Amino acid sequence: MKQYISQLVELAKIDKKIDDFGPKIENIEQKLKKAAQEKRSIEQMIEQLKNEIQECELKKSKNELHLKELSEKLADIEKKSAQVKTEKELKALQLEEDIAKEQINFANEEIARLENICETKQDEIKSFEERLQESEEQYKKIEDEVKQELQELENEREKLFQMKSELIAKIPKQILVFYEKIRRWAGNTAVVPVKKQACMGCFMKINDKTYASVIKGEEITTCPHCGRILYLEEENE
Repeated sequence: MKQYISQLVELAKIDKKIDDFGPKIENIEQKLKKAAQEKRSIEQMIEQLKNEIQECELKKSKNELHLKELSEKLADIEKKSAQVKTEKELKALQLEEDIAKEQINFANEEIARLENICETKQDEIKSFEERLQESEEQYKKIEDEVKQELQELENEREKLFQMKSELIAKIPKQILVFYEKIRRWAGNTAVVPVKKQACMGCFMKINDKTYASVIKGEEITTCPHCGRILYLEEENE
């Protein structure tokens, strides 16, 4: 029976190593996700800047159209000025002309301001595009590294599965069923050592009879408190 207990201990260790691959794979993939997120963030910023430029260009077009309308209005006022007959009509046309000229100045200033904004945002896009290129290169590099690391982990996992298969073949079926039943709720603490006469799964002290049974190793002994399989830990462990 001691042989089977030792095999269960080994099986539990192998199962734990196999389960540990989950977090390892997640940590490795997280590096790639982080690089992808950074790349996507830069792409979104470029897209946002392009939308802002498009909006800016639209505003500029509206001002240019308004400027054209004001120029036509000034030309019309000039024609009317040549036909005025009273001072009152002349003053009204002059006021209208002053307002139109003021609006023209404002439109020109607004167009210049919008052009400056568009140029600034174009420069920002160039800067972000350079960053995007660097980010894409970094992403490709990390992607290659991640693929290699995942392949190495997969190779290790396959070796562990092979070891597990060979070990399972040596353990009686009823013992395996018992082990798996406990493992369903205890996870990787299904088989635990006894230290200072205490179960290292629930950390409760076991009675002398149970402890003596663990020492003898003539049968599979479980903790009377938590039900985990117990074994006597070797000193070198």
